[in-house]
Amino acid sequence: MTEIRKILCAIDFSEISPKVASYAQTLAKGMNARVHVLYVAPSIDQYGSFHIPSTSVWDFVGGTVAHVKMMDTFIQDNFSMDNVERKVLSGDAGEKILSFAESEKIDLIIIGTHGRRGFEKYFFGSVAEKIVKSSKIPVLTIKP
Repeated sequence: MTEIRKILCAIDFSEISPKVASYAQTLAKGMNARVHVLYVAPSIDQYGSFHIPSTSVWDFVGGTVAHVKMMDTFIQDNFSMDNVERKVLSGDAGEKILSFAESEKIDLIIIGTHGRRGFEKYFFGSVAEKIVKSSKIPVLTIKP
């Protein structure tokens, strides 16, 4: 039987994220697994072909620092278990989630759908779709 000892809970701080966390916590408690909560902040490199004013760069960096604080609050609000680790990375969300899952030997990825809308979805695609198509490990997608 397959053992699930490490669960990756990939969030984007959208309205679906608490629901994704709830599934991760429920499964982790039932399987005595550790949860790794991961948020991937967009990288300024993703916007390479666009002109970005220098003031926006500083706002961008400040936003990434704010995401670390948001992550702490998110974990306090959505997890009642001790075996939760948090990680905030920067870059392409799909690539970072997959590489994190591989490097940490994750057994299951849980991710929400519909996090990106409009402009971002058109230019950058669906992160959940990329994960499902490219992951070597099982992926549980949660709809809003």
